[in-house]
Amino acid sequence: MKVVVGADHAGYDLKETIKQYLISLGHDVIDVGAHERNSTDDYPDFARLVGERVLSGRELRGVLICGSGVGASVAANKLPGVRAAVCHDCYSAQG
Repeated sequence: MKVVVGADHAGYDLKETIKQYLISLGHDVIDVGAHERNSTDDYPDFARLVGERVLSGRELRGVLICGSGVGASVAANKLPGVRAAVCHDCYSAQG
């Protein structure tokens, strides 16, 4: 499956871990950033990048990470057609 991942500086380390895990499962992972830890980046930018790629059909699923997850999910949900949620466990993420 093609999966797009994105994160701001607060989610950078977790994004890198999740990216490697998805690759180990055989998924094709597209990383839209952040590509370095930069405290001036902003989660809405990455929410837009991830959401637009999923909406375009280029990737089937997206994983978006910020400090709490709340801001990123709110920003992604502003894109018509995107349904993003904060998932802190496997049960919430299924679906």
